[in-house]
Amino acid sequence: MNREKAKLMQIEVCSTAKSMYNSGLVAGTWGNISARIDEDYMVITPSGMDYERLYAEQMVIVNMNTLEYEGSLKPSIEAVVHAAVYKDRPEVNGIMHTHSTYALTVAAARKPIPPICDDQVQILGGDVKVAAYTMPGTKEMAESVVDALKGRMGALIANHGAITVGRTLKEAYTGSQVLEKTAMVYINCQSIGGAVEISQEDIDFFHDFFLHKYGQKK
Repeated sequence: MNREKAKLMQIEVCSTAKSMYNSGLVAGTWGNISARIDEDYMVITPSGMDYERLYAEQMVIVNMNTLEYEGSLKPSIEAVVHAAVYKDRPEVNGIMHTHSTYALTVAAARKPIPPICDDQVQILGGDVKVAAYTMPGTKEMAESVVDALKGRMGALIANHGAITVGRTLKEAYTGSQVLEKTAMVYINCQSIGGAVEISQEDIDFFHDFFLHKYGQKK
């Protein structure tokens, strides 16, 4: 494991956790964030810690194969979910799990969100599926979330919250904000007869554009 990269990921996870908390995407100590170090290790937020008082060295380094961890602080109970997603999606390097109000509202109704917003389909890849209801931190939850994320960069978790992934942690964070806004738009549209879905042709175009052409050339 590259220790220098691990330290950088601890700093980024800690900073993003504070931003997540301040943005209102979570309440209390709920939710969790991780970043990949390499194919075997990740950094994840510790279990039950006050986001406002976290510092980088408290972010937990976890072996994704064994779930063994370094240090005295326990990782988030949902480390098993993060590890399963990283193992299934080699292109993913950051994961955000939130309990934001509108996303949780739709998740509690166990309703998928159709493809209705252009930023939704660009960043998340299409409709938002709902992972089956399972106990948090279990192998069953990990399997359900991996399945709901197939071909997507975001999903709801029934009666629990939302999860977004990205090629970077920053991208996953943007996805979590877009998913929350999309859930709000979906709920609001029900009061005026329902939203009109974006065509699959346009979904494919928008998502490909985001993945390969959006932003400045490096």
